[in-house]
Amino acid sequence: MAEIFGSHDNLSLEQIEEFEIENNVKLTELYKRFLLKWNGGKVTPNLFMISDEQGPSVLNVFYGIGDMYDNLTDFIDIMDERLPSGFIPIGDDPSGNVICLGTTDPYYDKIYFWDHEQEPEDPDDMSNMYFLANDIDEFLDNLYEDDDE
Repeated sequence: MAEIFGSHDNLSLEQIEEFEIENNVKLTELYKRFLLKWNGGKVTPNLFMISDEQGPSVLNVFYGIGDMYDNLTDFIDIMDERLPSGFIPIGDDPSGNVICLGTTDPYYDKIYFWDHEQEPEDPDDMSNMYFLANDIDEFLDNLYEDDDE
């Protein structure tokens, strides 16, 4: 099971609801639980498989809510007009690619990898989006360590 460290101040449900209103987004129940428990941070193990073609990547950080460097609100603003509608960025890898959470059907709760190297002209073109997991818990369970270390 993944272990999260360097996480931020604890959140209340009220703070999450405030965040949802300010950012016009409805977070999934599992992701809210994740935020209530951790509110972002680094994770170990931190490797995940993007796809057979893409290979593995490293989860750099999960964004949190509040006054911090890896602030979810900032990244939602940065990625606005770049991600397909119905997705928010929840973390990234060291190369500037983004881990996304689906917030509307048919992608609700699902975790995707957004590859900035293949960014299409039309943000709703899903050609640079790679399915990672059905939800945040499955994504955390799938993280692994490099056996070579």
